[in-house]
Amino acid sequence: MDTGGTGNMEEKTDVEMVENPFEPYIESLRQQLEDQDPFFLIGIVVALAVVVITCVFLKYFLTSKTVQSAVLLVGLCDSGKTLIFSRLLSAKFKRTQTSITDSSAPYKAKNDRGSTWTLIDLPGHDSLRPQYLEKFKSAARAIVFVVDSAIFQKEVRDVAEFLYVLLTDTVVSRNAPTLLVACNKQDITMAKSAKLIQQQLEKELNTLRVTRSAALSAQDGSNGGSMYLGKKGKDFEFSQLPMKVEFLECSARGCKGEEGDADIESLERSLSKL
Repeated sequence: MDTGGTGNMEEKTDVEMVENPFEPYIESLRQQLEDQDPFFLIGIVVALAVVVITCVFLKYFLTSKTVQSAVLLVGLCDSGKTLIFSRLLSAKFKRTQTSITDSSAPYKAKNDRGSTWTLIDLPGHDSLRPQYLEKFKSAARAIVFVVDSAIFQKEVRDVAEFLYVLLTDTVVSRNAPTLLVACNKQDITMAKSAKLIQQQLEKELNTLRVTRSAALSAQDGSNGGSMYLGKKGKDFEFSQLPMKVEFLECSARGCKGEEGDADIESLERSLSKL
């Protein structure tokens, strides 16, 4: 008898069993599936597909950006943000003081759609601006940047620096909320026009872009994670931004002072188009 050959076959079988330990189970499962009703198998496939699709949709909705339903009022101190906030909500004049926290209220736009946004007045002090902007920027459908037109010439650098931080923010750039630059205090004789303010801000932002980019590159060879402002190789213009930008003139105080109506129709019209 060829016991050597039999021994080799048994050894080979043992090796195959070691190499494929799940082979018997796979074969058993295959046999069971073959014995099942085809409609039952189709049902299982459909159920698994529904589970996968549901998981994909849940992941999309849970990781999608915050619903943009807020209108943010931002700007330097004493630019008139809080009075505009009051005028938009009640049309009434209200004596204000420098804000140290945010204020919010529902605002119903003057349109046929009955659109309602959350109007949020953010503090204008430079030590408070960053934390409140961080808190609300992802919810912004529009940003109303209020400028004091009467003393703009003195504040142009500070206004431009705030705008630069705002416009190069990655979240703001990605969400692209409408930017309304409200050139306030037009009732004052020395107030600059919206067109002049836009032109001077474009020049100042162009200069800031060069100095900020150079400073950041010198520090760590990068741009610090913020977005590049405008288009490379071209002088900055607001038309280069990913969001809609509009400059408008207004007067929260109005020509007749405390007893008169505000001149904010242009702002209200722009908000009605959101």
